[in-house]
Order: sequence, then structure tokens, then C-alpha cells
Amino acid sequence: MTVPVASPAPRAADEGIPMGKDVGFHTRGITCGEALKRAFDISLALLLLALAAPILLLGALAVALDGKGPILYWQERVGREGAVFWICKLRTMRVDAESAGAPQWAALGDPRVTRVGRILRRLRIDELPQILNVLKGEMSLVGPRPERPFFVEYLARELPDYAARHAVRPGITGWAQVNYPYGASLEDARNKLSFDLYYIKHAGLLLDLLIVLVTPKAVVIDGGGR
Repeated sequence: MTVPVASPAPRAADEGIPMGKDVGFHTRGITCGEALKRAFDISLALLLLALAAPILLLGALAVALDGKGPILYWQERVGREGAVFWICKLRTMRVDAESAGAPQWAALGDPRVTRVGRILRRLRIDELPQILNVLKGEMSLVGPRPERPFFVEYLARELPDYAARHAVRPGITGWAQVNYPYGASLEDARNKLSFDLYYIKHAGLLLDLLIVLVTPKAVVIDGGGR
């Protein structure tokens, strides 16, 4: 969902989502591979921020001209080891997107998406502010997409090993994102989980680099977000 909210301080780490049963993916200390991945994230994130700055500014201007409401919105997401953090995006939905109450996944042709928002989502330009989350260490460039606490609790009850996704930092793009279309159902979440678990078991700089390289194709040719 893309409802704009205020941006208060994140919850304490001990207020995160429980990891659930031990599924063999827990992290213990910082390994050499993790240090290399963090260096890869910071280096590429800084480069992407410099290259994407003009596109981000144009996107922000388009949101501002499209109607009333904030340009950015902040939303709680679940990160590594269940820690909850605030994700940043360009606003793509009406300010009353969740006035009905319960959170909802975005649907194909969702009427809550604005005219500009539809373009930003199609090209995933709305995701660019998350580069800041990467630099802060809350996210990685590559990893399972972070989900909202409401949906994490639901999916963890329905899908075995769902909590294993939280063994690594969530990503802006990922193995599931380049291999599976946008999902908005339990069945979609089940299918994407298999890709996320594959990524976690085979994670490395070469796989990360491959995912980064094929992401533009997934966005432009295969279709972006809803």
C-alpha cells in the first residue's frame, strides 16, 4: 500500500517482528562475505544516487504537480531479523488510499494509484528513495523485498519458513523480483518465497551483480510494479 504517513522514529530493535521457529538461516556475527556485500551496496548505492538524482527530482516534481499531498511517504517494513524500519518512497497513491481501514495489497489497475503514480510504479522510479535506506544499512540493493508487519504476521502463519526471509537485509530488487511478476495474493507470496529462499542459500556478489544487471530488463520489458 502506498498511504502517506508521518515519519516518526523507528521502533527499537526489540520491538521487531519475531523471527519464528529456527529454520537454519539465523545470522551470527559479520562474515567476510557480508562485509564485501556491504561494501558493494555502499559503492553502488552512491553511484546510483548520483546517476538517478535527475530522474528522482523529475519524479518528485511530477508528484508535486499532480495534486495535493506529500511527495514522499514513509511506511513501516520488516527487515533483517525482524527489525522494523521506515521505508521511503515517492508517493504514488491518493492520500486517502487506506481510509477504509485494513491494509491491502495493490491490485492490477488499482484505482487508488494516481496518474503520475502509475508511470512511476511502471518504471519503479518510486523505489529510488530507498537508496537512502541502503546507505543507512536498513536495506541492501539485492535481497527479498521488505513487507509490512501486518502482512508479515499473516504470511508467517500461512507459509512455512517465511520467517527465513529475514535472515538477510531486504533489497530494492531481488531474485524473486526479476523472476516473478508483482504478487498480491497468498499464492503469489508462496511462489516468491521459493525464489527468496534460493537467493538466501546461494547469495554472493556474483549473484547480486547478475540480479542488478537483469533488473532493468525486468522493469522495462517484463513490466514493473502495479
